[in-house]
Amino acid sequence: MSIEIKGTVREIIFRNEENGYVVAEIDTGEEERVVVGYIPIINVGETMSFTGSITVHPIYGEQLHVISSKQIPPADLEGIIKYLASGLIKGIGPKMAERIVEKFGKDSLDIIQYNPERLIEISGIGDKKAKAIAQAYEEQREIKEVMLFLSEFGVSMAYAIKIFKKYGDKTVELLRENPYRLADDIIGIGFKMADTIAKKMGIDPKSPYRIMCGIKYALTRYNLEGHTYAIKEELILRASEILAVERDMVEDGITTLTINGDIHQENINGDIAVFPMAFFYAETGVCKKLIELSHTAFGDSKLDFKKEIHGIEKEQDIILEEKQKEAIEEAFKNGVTVITGGPGTGKTTIVNSIIKLFEDQSLKIGLAAPTGRAAKRLTETTGREAKTIHRLLEYSFSDDNTGMAFMKNGEEPLSFDVIIIDEVSMVDILLMYHLLKAIIPGTRLILVGDADQLPSVGPGNVLQDIIESGLVTVVRLTEIFRQARESMIVVNAHRINEGLKPRVNIKEKDFFFLSKRNPNEILHTIKELCIRRLPKFKDYDSRKDIQVLTPMKNSKVGTINMNRELQSILNPKSKEKRERVFGDKLFRVGDKIMQIKNNYNIKWKSKNGFKEGEGVFNGDIGYVTDIDDEEKLLSVCFDDEKYVDYDFSSLDEIELAYSITIHKSQGSEFPVIVIPMCWGPPMLLNRNLLYTAVTRAKELVVLVGMEKYLHMMIKNEKNSNRNSGLSFRLKRIIDEKLLEQI
Repeated sequence: MSIEIKGTVREIIFRNEENGYVVAEIDTGEEERVVVGYIPIINVGETMSFTGSITVHPIYGEQLHVISSKQIPPADLEGIIKYLASGLIKGIGPKMAERIVEKFGKDSLDIIQYNPERLIEISGIGDKKAKAIAQAYEEQREIKEVMLFLSEFGVSMAYAIKIFKKYGDKTVELLRENPYRLADDIIGIGFKMADTIAKKMGIDPKSPYRIMCGIKYALTRYNLEGHTYAIKEELILRASEILAVERDMVEDGITTLTINGDIHQENINGDIAVFPMAFFYAETGVCKKLIELSHTAFGDSKLDFKKEIHGIEKEQDIILEEKQKEAIEEAFKNGVTVITGGPGTGKTTIVNSIIKLFEDQSLKIGLAAPTGRAAKRLTETTGREAKTIHRLLEYSFSDDNTGMAFMKNGEEPLSFDVIIIDEVSMVDILLMYHLLKAIIPGTRLILVGDADQLPSVGPGNVLQDIIESGLVTVVRLTEIFRQARESMIVVNAHRINEGLKPRVNIKEKDFFFLSKRNPNEILHTIKELCIRRLPKFKDYDSRKDIQVLTPMKNSKVGTINMNRELQSILNPKSKEKRERVFGDKLFRVGDKIMQIKNNYNIKWKSKNGFKEGEGVFNGDIGYVTDIDDEEKLLSVCFDDEKYVDYDFSSLDEIELAYSITIHKSQGSEFPVIVIPMCWGPPMLLNRNLLYTAVTRAKELVVLVGMEKYLHMMIKNEKNSNRNSGLSFRLKRIIDEKLLEQI
């Protein structure tokens, strides 16, 4: 039986910002009632009507399960004061609300909406503030209309706000015309969500908007798999299946998108390749800049390298082997040099020696890495400031405030004589393009990385393509130094890379395998290792020193379940610890979390407030220090010094990090690594992934699981092949140059 209740929203007990599910307490004037359900717009102080059915919760008692809701303008003076004082309208607090109602009575809301200039009659409100209050009130009114419109199509409150910020008061008009624009314009809304909205709106399934959006979605899926392009025939088949339309409609859509300049087609090695324009421009741009930079030679220097290198050895108390000396000399002579090698082969020693050599020549050096953690490691190993590549390129809001952009570019280049980039295997094609655009000829570029590690998360296979092209000088380091050979982590990383079984469980060494029969046993053992065995073994901190790495997110020992299990034992629920639910994630004070996207503008402060800055980066790990429900803020401390406040609506930027994927661990190092060994998708159980995971450990590796899967990963050297045109372009340039010489 459906009933209706009316009243003032006294308290919002719970609100899921993702889907709009709310538990609220309503004051009807006679009694207090609890309402629950998906309520798109609800704020403390508002007067509302709710229609639904009565349910009885075993713990919380009688509740109204809401089917529909609507707002009612507050009728009495007390209601108007509560509404104005609720914080909805920026610039009006409780005292100002009382003064407004005292002056204008029941006409207060009409005055704000239709005659805001009269607000200056109230003490403390000038022309500027009156306009700001009127604007805030109008925005609230407009956004409510938009949210009510979008709620009919299942759009969450969080996305509704993003949509309104993009389109403003034209939201309804634009979306009725073409809801598929959401997939292009709103981060987080893809083709599927836009398609669901469009179907509810009654948009024709064969609409050209839908066909072209579906093609771009299919092409984006290739990009998410690491490809810079899709083979046309495969794209047609995939898009036809996604859209459930005839092949010729997809072909027509591809033609239209090509004519419109949204995609590019060309022949690569006999196949028609279809590129999003951004990746086509990036590949051709990287190719052009690498040729330009590499053609600058510095071989005329009269520097006595033997003397200089001997001086470096003496000053740093080291003895360099021949390959290391070669790397230093090539870095000095060439415009572009690649230095690649596995763990223990001396890359850090070479970088420090190169820096010393260039500093002795009074050359200005820039150091950078793809991630915050990798940049921090580079700073620690060199003793000089290293930045993320984004920070080096001054990524920030553009001058016209249309979005984020790199301030360092072809027009405003970097002012360094030498640029050294570490962990280059993690650099995707788009980032490499923006980096190279900002480097002028005459600048030496030194790319350092392990070519056998996983490729970048983003599209492209940049380091491998550059190495394979033969365009630039490449120095490969293969010798493991004596000190590094004492670590079974280093030895086994190289054995795994060579397709050999690791040597495990050697007494007083640092590489162990614990045999378990099934995922349940693996999970139980990993929990025991984290909470008892490893802390007892060497006084390791369960949260700070031990990192569980898994190949996948889903499964019994995937990151999602593993994080829930480890959270429950390493940071259990208690009355003293505040919590916050966001979607399917629960954050608790004390939790270990990871930033999962770059945010260059979020502000941080040191604990004492003496230092402050901006930026938290993908892969940064921190700990939740506070959750403030009143201010709607979750506070995190990164690196024991940077304190950041996240608005509750921004919690999609972080996730629990007791367990992280191996992909997410790239560029990081941890004292102890624990890795489950069990079944997973064959594309993930490969040698490259295992090698990358093992090389993340500084002191100890523990593999837990079934030996057959360890052997399977070592034997499976098939990394997922990526469609990348960079190597093709670079080789074609080289072949053309050779033909010119014949």
